[in-house]
Amino acid sequence: MKAQKNVFVCSECGYVSARWLGKCPECESWNTMEEQAPSTPAAERTTAATVLAEQIKDIDVPDYMRSDTGMGELDRVLGGGLVRGSVVLLSGEPGIGKSTLLLQICHHLGEEQKVLYISGEESKGQIKLRAKRLGAENEGVYLVCDTNLDALLNECKRLAPDVIIVDSIQTMYADRLNSAPGTISQVRDSAMAFISFAKSTGAAVFLVGHVNKEGGISGPKILEHMVDAVLYFEGERRQSYRIIRAIKNRYGSTNEIGVFEMGDAGLIEVPNPSQMIMDGRPKNTSGSCAGCVIEGSRPIICEIQTLVGLTSFPSPKRTSDGFDYNRMCLLIAVLEKRLGLRFSLNDVYLNIAGGMRLDEPAGDLAVAIALISGITDRIVPERMIAFGEVGLAGEVRSVSHIDYRVKEASRLGFTKILLPKRNITSALKAPKGVELVGVDGIWDVLPHMLKKDEDDDK
Repeated sequence: MKAQKNVFVCSECGYVSARWLGKCPECESWNTMEEQAPSTPAAERTTAATVLAEQIKDIDVPDYMRSDTGMGELDRVLGGGLVRGSVVLLSGEPGIGKSTLLLQICHHLGEEQKVLYISGEESKGQIKLRAKRLGAENEGVYLVCDTNLDALLNECKRLAPDVIIVDSIQTMYADRLNSAPGTISQVRDSAMAFISFAKSTGAAVFLVGHVNKEGGISGPKILEHMVDAVLYFEGERRQSYRIIRAIKNRYGSTNEIGVFEMGDAGLIEVPNPSQMIMDGRPKNTSGSCAGCVIEGSRPIICEIQTLVGLTSFPSPKRTSDGFDYNRMCLLIAVLEKRLGLRFSLNDVYLNIAGGMRLDEPAGDLAVAIALISGITDRIVPERMIAFGEVGLAGEVRSVSHIDYRVKEASRLGFTKILLPKRNITSALKAPKGVELVGVDGIWDVLPHMLKKDEDDDK
């Protein structure tokens, strides 16, 4: 029998070619064709499967029970807890804390349920050391270190766990496929096998996914379509704070985030991220203004910092961290045109403190005030906060969830709130001791900023 030749498969879309191509004809990605051995074809079915359709009004709504993971921030992102029979894909940079988080929730889930932790990357001794450090040793938690898909599924059937954690899906392989672990066919088939097991038995499954050099989830894009929820674990390894963000969630909102702090004993929940971000805010310093971003149902107060100084380059330098660069350039152009501020002679550096991202239009006014403060050396009062969208004419447009933002600002001690005048209605009640100031345009914010010498006198 003539041996089959290897084929080249696109790692992005799965396109198959008999020869190597620099650019995939299907998804037009460059340098994504990987050589693989052809998969063994499945035996032809002799009989057709039979399926029966039901009237939708006669179908019973399943009782999806949610389990508390022991991490309130993770439960928030999942939509209220871990759903029975769901499959969750958790991805993030190496060393960000994915295995630590999952081992911590194992301890809580193992008190009332049976949890199977499958590791294809570490030995039992390594996981035992981490579990001992995290205090995650529980009688309800079982551990197996293997990568053979068929053997693992047999163990899942024998043990019948309520929760399965696979760390990671890229290390699993099926004997029936000739390709190496981590290839498109192996990842797809392994994920489908665990998804089928979850749907048929009701076990909840966590799949840990690697990321590629572009920051996306390694493997076929169809992997994200197959699972019920896709979570990204974000943060800098050199910083202590971590954020879990839902990109896809069939059982809840995709706008929620969970905030954690990495400590010696693992990940610690941060139920009040606004207070965490605002701690250490400098006083009597120009270029700083407080704003508010809505993450799902949670308002988070953030600090916008700017540094504006005379440039020594033919073209001024612009840098933005945590805020859209093009949006910052647009606001600078508006301030130059409407207020006559000469940003064209200055370098501008903008940063959202605490590693947060300010990616909604409601942050425009706070960013504009921070830029004005930075170039004029006027100080924004410590207890003043602003939110609103800035248009090209310099007008300040109304924003949503204004009542949530006002309540959160009042809770953190802000006494003056600058907001769009159109948002001030009879339905909006100012909390006790809080002054609501409506502004029509960016020119209305100047009277509310202090000069340097005025602040020094105080």
